[in-house]
Amino acid sequence: MRSFGVCKWWARTLGIDSSKVKLGFIYSSFITLGSPLLIYLIMAWVLEHKHYFKFQLKKRNSIWEL
Repeated sequence: MRSFGVCKWWARTLGIDSSKVKLGFIYSSFITLGSPLLIYLIMAWVLEHKHYFKFQLKKRNSIWEL
């Protein structure tokens, strides 16, 4: 089974354990009747295709470079 790494990415970004993020998705899916599942799939698509987006910030040498 292949996972997308969304929970792992969120856990690394927030600095918490990935199992807590997974449980958060599960509990919120039960409470809101599955809408976090749609959010999860959108985030998985974005993480899978992040090379199309400019998520990597380039280091600028001065404030005048935009």
